[in-house]
Amino acid sequence: MQVANITFQFQDGQTPQTHVAAQGESVLDVALNNGIQLQHNCGGVCGCSTCHVYVVKGEDDLPEISDKEEDFIDRAVNPRINSRLACQCVVQTSQEIVILVPPQDFLGH
Repeated sequence: MQVANITFQFQDGQTPQTHVAAQGESVLDVALNNGIQLQHNCGGVCGCSTCHVYVVKGEDDLPEISDKEEDFIDRAVNPRINSRLACQCVVQTSQEIVILVPPQDFLGH
């Protein structure tokens, strides 16, 4: 089984954390399994924008963004060109992925 390293950086100043992710795991699952607070009001089914993150490195190693995900990102706070929903970022290869987690006190829709 292939694994990838996901480094979580935080806009609120927390110390970055790196965790191992198995192929097929989502960034949201890895965050939650390692005690990282990441909102997910819909339960991780691409039904809201609360798990909005920025992919700093490794975007080519994640699935292409869907129209549905893009619609929810448009509702997120401060969307950027590298915005993704953590529930839709499923690890596919053994590359390094770097995720920037925005402050969790501002929720999307």
